[in-house]
Amino acid sequence: MILALCAPGAMGAAAVQSDVSASVTGLRSHKGQVLACLTTNPQVFPNCDKDPSARKLTVPATGDVKLDFGPVPEGRYAISLVHDENGNGKLDTALMIPREGFGFSRDAPVRMGPPRFDKAAFDVGAENTRMAIKMRYLL
Repeated sequence: MILALCAPGAMGAAAVQSDVSASVTGLRSHKGQVLACLTTNPQVFPNCDKDPSARKLTVPATGDVKLDFGPVPEGRYAISLVHDENGNGKLDTALMIPREGFGFSRDAPVRMGPPRFDKAAFDVGAENTRMAIKMRYLL
């Protein structure tokens, strides 16, 4: 008798993936663009420039803003948003206070800085994930 050991997925079974999408609410203007980031890495959240596996989107801030991150593997994710009103590709600040809008998945609360990953994190499984994220402004 021969016993074969296989790693998970070695038999051709595909990893579970489902679509992740979000609608953005509360934009104060239709100027510029919305920068979005979907990451699984708590160490880089909310700025995922240092996460090569993060999914990043840039969409015009006109009309209803819908974000479609496409199919992603199951896991724990968090989304961060910036309303880049002047189109310079970053969140502008004044004395470290954001001058442009920002938002997080699960509408994670902001207290003296951005929320921790676990406050914004959500699980992706076999079902598609759809959510609304409210844009917030401090100035």
